Amino acid sequence: MKVKYDWFLIGLLLAVLLAWLFPEPGAKGGWLHADLLNKAGVALIFFLHGVALSFEALKAGTLRWPLHLLVQVVTFLIFPLVGLLVYVLVKGHLNEDLRLGFFYLCALPSAISSSVAMTAVARGNVPAAVFNATLSSVLGVFITPLWIGLLLKTGGQSLPLGKVILDLIIWLILPLVAGQLFRPLLKEFVHRHKKGVHVVDRLTILMLVYTSFCESMKQGVWSGQGPVTVVGTVLASVVLFALITWGTGLAADRMKLPMEERITAIFCGSKKSLASGVPMAQLMFATQPGLALILLPIMVYHSVQLIICGWLAGKWAERKEPGNP
Repeated sequence: MKVKYDWFLIGLLLAVLLAWLFPEPGAKGGWLHADLLNKAGVALIFFLHGVALSFEALKAGTLRWPLHLLVQVVTFLIFPLVGLLVYVLVKGHLNEDLRLGFFYLCALPSAISSSVAMTAVARGNVPAAVFNATLSSVLGVFITPLWIGLLLKTGGQSLPLGKVILDLIIWLILPLVAGQLFRPLLKEFVHRHKKGVHVVDRLTILMLVYTSFCESMKQGVWSGQGPVTVVGTVLASVVLFALITWGTGLAADRMKLPMEERITAIFCGSKKSLASGVPMAQLMFATQPGLALILLPIMVYHSVQLIICGWLAGKWAERKEPGNP
């Protein structure tokens, strides 16, 4: 299996290593002023997403509602229900923050850039992938905290839902809208410097990962969490990805979707957004020392989905069209 090198995956490991070696700057009270830096980083990420989002491509993908319904149901209903089952089954056997992290992973929206990129490589329905990934990202601002609030409420905890959603709207939705408004002025610049903008986006996420882990390192959250925790998270992520991918493919077959839409459904339905997950976690769980453990599943799952989806995209790209020798 040929796996394309991705510097961002190495960057995730380096961000965690830096947080372990130098936690003070990114922790509360550190000279980086993480509380302000994180919100600015979140806003920057979604502003750039707004500038890059093509309304024409989004409009072109609106018509295939059976496909859209399948993707959104998998993303925001099936996935969280599987996460809820896991959350219940591992009670007493897994760290509480890690349990919450797995459920948080399952409640997140789909990834935008990687879903569209993989769909394009695999010769799937790209406009539908753009529409679904974008719709998922917007819906996630409201649905993800609702799922987390429901889970915490059943455990006797609470999430200030109104404040959380308001923060998400201010720091995610408004910058996204602002990016769209400034798109006519900036789209040519962004297109010419696409690689540079992508690097800025990735580096901002790495900064958020670093600050997330700094406070956890300072508070000693990782004491007692050895290699078994990481290995177990990797195995659980692989199983979760395989289960959702198989189920989504089966549902697409039962719905008799063409191969191009089946590819779109699998890539958009099985993926979870690290680009949304890290900023949302910074806003939702900012006061929790165990934020790093909450983020661990989505960081691992992100790596798993890139590797496996990269292989699937290459395999499907080589398929022969019906009627062609």
